[in-house]
Amino acid sequence: MDTVTDEDIQELVATGRPYSLVRLSWAAGRRQEGADAIEREHQRRMVSLRAEGAIAVLCPVLSDGLCGVAIMTQTVEQARETMAADPCVQAGMMTVEVLPCVGFPGDSLPG
Repeated sequence: MDTVTDEDIQELVATGRPYSLVRLSWAAGRRQEGADAIEREHQRRMVSLRAEGAIAVLCPVLSDGLCGVAIMTQTVEQARETMAADPCVQAGMMTVEVLPCVGFPGDSLPG
């Protein structure tokens, strides 16, 4: 691996753009009556947000605690509003945390 220079770092940092990191965790209401249908609507909504471009990266997490992360192209305030309207969040099945982050356009997950 080539050595990363200070100039390499500065060039990358100059391309950084603001994004919102969304962290969804399972909550006490996860196993409530009708949970499967509510979760399906959550999934439909998240995939729709991805298709619309509001979510740049969508990563469901296979865990009993953390259930997913997403990088959203919305501001932190917009992302908080968007996620507050999520069916699983509204039903008390998930909690949401939205944090400001910096991403580098063109980054992607390997195929």
